[in-house]
Amino acid sequence: MRLGILVLAVGASLLAGTGVAAAADPAVLGGGSGIVMDGRNYCTLTTIGPDSGGRLVGFTAGHCGNAGSTVASEADPDAGVVGTIAYTDADLDYAVIVFEPAKVVPVNRVGNTTITGIGGPAQFPDIVCKQGRTTGHTCGVAYGDVFGSGQTWTQTCVDLGDSGGPVVVGTTLVGMVNGYLSVACLGPEVGTSMTAVVGDADARGGAGAGFRPI
Repeated sequence: MRLGILVLAVGASLLAGTGVAAAADPAVLGGGSGIVMDGRNYCTLTTIGPDSGGRLVGFTAGHCGNAGSTVASEADPDAGVVGTIAYTDADLDYAVIVFEPAKVVPVNRVGNTTITGIGGPAQFPDIVCKQGRTTGHTCGVAYGDVFGSGQTWTQTCVDLGDSGGPVVVGTTLVGMVNGYLSVACLGPEVGTSMTAVVGDADARGGAGAGFRPI
């Protein structure tokens, strides 16, 4: 009798451990969220929202990955791969990410940065702020397109991993972080105008064309 009770107890224990695992919660992502490309490259999401094709897309710096690179959320790693880079543009140094809608909750506010629209580019003496996964929320004066290179320089603190971070004036997205000159957080931040980025995406068609922030 004792043996029968033991067998039943073990059987119940085994059955209790064979339940179906719950699906991971989707990742919450917005402009300023940390993202990981191919499991090793840490960057920052510029913005997220729908494009004219009904896709959920986002932007980041082009040097963060390549076409086909997988994208995961730094803050929500259990969500797994949540998107893929569709293409990158070396001239403007931006990338378009196509997200899996079921795995992402898109938001327009991360930290102290809210994005409600796209405008710019920033000009001197605009005060701009950026949100990055490494140095967070920092602000400074915009110098504008200093040498007519199509790049916008600002005096905002950035470091490795902030690439792709949104640069805003108020709640208007005016640029993305692409790098810095000389010394992190001392040398000027160098970025790309978002009007140039979305204009190029529109001209290409496909993923990213007709983008608008969530």
